[in-house]
Amino acid sequence: MTLEAIKAAIPHREPFLLIDEIVDQQENRITCRKTFTGDEFWFAGHYPKYPLVPGVLLCEASLQAGAVLLAEHTQGVEGVPVATRIGDVRFKQMVLPGDTITLDITLDERVSSAFYLTGRVTVRGRAAARLTFACTVAPAAGTP
Repeated sequence: MTLEAIKAAIPHREPFLLIDEIVDQQENRITCRKTFTGDEFWFAGHYPKYPLVPGVLLCEASLQAGAVLLAEHTQGVEGVPVATRIGDVRFKQMVLPGDTITLDITLDERVSSAFYLTGRVTVRGRAAARLTFACTVAPAAGTP
């Protein structure tokens, strides 16, 4: 999937768009990639002498990949995807400038307008993070 298609599916934009490409997408599963060049703004302060990707951004990348997956399930629904819960987060491996992460997101269950997902992030062939999360679609700012 092209960057334009990703932008058509979710409202995130640079410098906070954390998906470069969609590798594979099925009805209840998506695989994405993101390469961290080292030029991202957060490396200046996290940490100046030992830059690494903040764990919360690995979670955010997973949420964005999940939002792309859910775009197929919420067609015709006005609003933006929002996280309602994040749980069981585990960080296993540091992600460094120059690394490419692979995000594997699975839609585990849908209950009405709530979606329950599992995210797995790998780097250099090893587990970097794992989390469960829930999302829904909220009205966009300025709409009732």
